[in-house]
Amino acid sequence: MRYRLTFVAGLALGYVLGTRAGRERYEQLKKSARQIAQNPAVRNTAETAAQQGRVYAGKAFHTVSHKVGDRVPASVADRVRSLRERTINGADEDDWGTSNT
Repeated sequence: MRYRLTFVAGLALGYVLGTRAGRERYEQLKKSARQIAQNPAVRNTAETAAQQGRVYAGKAFHTVSHKVGDRVPASVADRVRSLRERTINGADEDDWGTSNT
């Protein structure tokens, strides 16, 4: 699914950059993209994907930290800890603008 979305996004970008239809067609495409992005189903899917990404990142963190142990520099460990605490403390939005629901 990710590859399909990447392909479609690349196709759309290539069309916009390569079109000779002019500004009117560009504005039409921009309006369509905005409508799609504001669609509740699309936003819900994006939030679900972000949540799954956080879950997988947490699992990866535990696996890596177990295997790596104390070999991680303190600056990196502190940064990871601060990011985890921010998420655990219930920040309303992450850096991508999605809620932590």
